[in-house]
Amino acid sequence: MAPGRRLFLHGPSGSGKTTLLSVISGILLAQEGEVRVLGHDLKRLSLSARDILRGSEIGYIFQNFKRRSRMGALSLSEEVHRIASRLDIHANLDAAVTRLSTGQQQRVAIARAIIGSPPLVIADEPTSSLDADRRDAFLALLTEMIVETQSTLLFVSHDLSLAPHFDESLSLASLNRGRTIVQGAA
Repeated sequence: MAPGRRLFLHGPSGSGKTTLLSVISGILLAQEGEVRVLGHDLKRLSLSARDILRGSEIGYIFQNFKRRSRMGALSLSEEVHRIASRLDIHANLDAAVTRLSTGQQQRVAIARAIIGSPPLVIADEPTSSLDADRRDAFLALLTEMIVETQSTLLFVSHDLSLAPHFDESLSLASLNRGRTIVQGAA
């Protein structure tokens, strides 16, 4: 998938979507075949090298923050406030996570994934706990970030109604036929 494109990968619950994302992000290693992400052959990278790649180049919800250099003139605090305002969670920045609703917790996780404009953003059903208005606001923010930074977006969900928001839609079943999903240089 070319940089700046938005791919919607869909499949039913239990079909292996999250497992595939774990392989693409280097959390798990593929048993067979080759997995190349941002120009890296993941099988040739050590565990620590995969962790560094994921933390610095892949926007995934559960990651360490290592993208400060791509924020430009904004400080970390300014970038956090900018994104939190867009996701309507700015009033909760100092709240304990246990005091946030499920939807608010999910938007915080989303904000962490897009801070620093990583080249690849992986979204694993990030809108599943959001109401329609919040879902649409999130998709608008994510689309804006992808357009601005020319990041690549791999968005996974079982909700086919989201497909029109993306450049391309792909069924998980088609991957069994050996199709390439995401490629590109770092």
